[in-house]
Amino acid sequence: MRSSCLTILALVWGAAGTGWIGPTAADDISVIRATRIHPAPDAAPIDDAVVVIRDGRIAAVGPRRQIQVPSGARPIQCAPGVVLAGFQNSHVHFIETRWEKAAEKPAAELAVGLTEMLTRYGFTTVLDTASNPDDTLALRRRIESGEIAGPRILTAGLPLYPHNGIPIYLRDLPPEFLARQPQPATVEEAVQVVRTNLDAGADATKLFVATPQGNGKVMYMSREIAAAAVQATHARQRLVIAHPTDNEGIRVAIDSGVDVLAHTTIDEIPAIWSPQQIQDMVTHRLALVPTLKLWPYEAHKAKLPSRVVDLGLGDVVRQVRDFAAAGGQVLFGTDVGYMSDYDPTDEYIYMSRALTPAQILASLTTAPADRWQESDRRGRVAPGMQADLVVLSADPMSDVRHFADVRCTLRQGRVIYSRP
Repeated sequence: MRSSCLTILALVWGAAGTGWIGPTAADDISVIRATRIHPAPDAAPIDDAVVVIRDGRIAAVGPRRQIQVPSGARPIQCAPGVVLAGFQNSHVHFIETRWEKAAEKPAAELAVGLTEMLTRYGFTTVLDTASNPDDTLALRRRIESGEIAGPRILTAGLPLYPHNGIPIYLRDLPPEFLARQPQPATVEEAVQVVRTNLDAGADATKLFVATPQGNGKVMYMSREIAAAAVQATHARQRLVIAHPTDNEGIRVAIDSGVDVLAHTTIDEIPAIWSPQQIQDMVTHRLALVPTLKLWPYEAHKAKLPSRVVDLGLGDVVRQVRDFAAAGGQVLFGTDVGYMSDYDPTDEYIYMSRALTPAQILASLTTAPADRWQESDRRGRVAPGMQADLVVLSADPMSDVRHFADVRCTLRQGRVIYSRP
């Protein structure tokens, strides 16, 4: 999965910045030629087209014969392909050892990790749903300073757990790490954790509203504590993401006013969401990150029979299909960083069993822009938008696997990944 060619190239580009030099200079004009542009999930494609970029924003988009490219415009050295708005992965983690002490590690080493995990797959914005904020914020600072080519990082920092409710699958982590994990016992403690987290630079709050404890036992965060954390986060105009585990966890999330579910649920067999539950989720504008690939990944680690894996995957695909059909907002996310398999191709394949290619594109672009109230500046290929773009080798509307076949990734008009 990690070819030596890619690693060497990423090392070189990481050190040199891959053309990523932070804020663009005034009158910096470039142009991308495209075989096809998909301006937005609900817009007609444009064939034999160009995108003109000025000072990090899109200045013009249209058929090549109709767009007058300014003289002196710098051509983006990426073979003509299919251009779309840059992708957002709404569920990642910077928890692998490669991110430890990110403030001190060589820039080239971090650039390799960002390339392998994110930018080679077109991700220009990512939401880290839980990590060590010391490392993640340091990584973000080094990217934003222009030292390292990388995506925009949104982070939830340290998540909140039920009181004395660390999930069983985290208990083998180092004691010093576990000691830092907030497990508020009171409303006041929860509010203070949220405020401290946001003051430190977090962009959202993550709640583990339900945590498996082993032997079939699940511990739930009290609704009072969850609601207090949500209110404290919303007071700062930030979003709250919840790890639901099961249907009761979804109920806690709904009742508490959570904004985004970090997963579908598979802990109950069959894992069915009732029409009423789905309607409640949609009515409360609860967005969903499916993380479909996570379930076969976990099941294979547990050495479950293939028949059981297929049944569970069928249930969560149905959850996504029914939720989207009811008008629910779906956000693309893979739990990469927790999963060591970075390639999102399987996620696209599984999502295609529930959604159309245009709906998948929306989950990557317009839906997260809407959820983060940034539709006026990202999510579409249109004049005035930030030039966060991805160039694919072929059209994903004909085969969703092409979503992962990335030639170039651009952030603010600068190439942060280009395939050898």
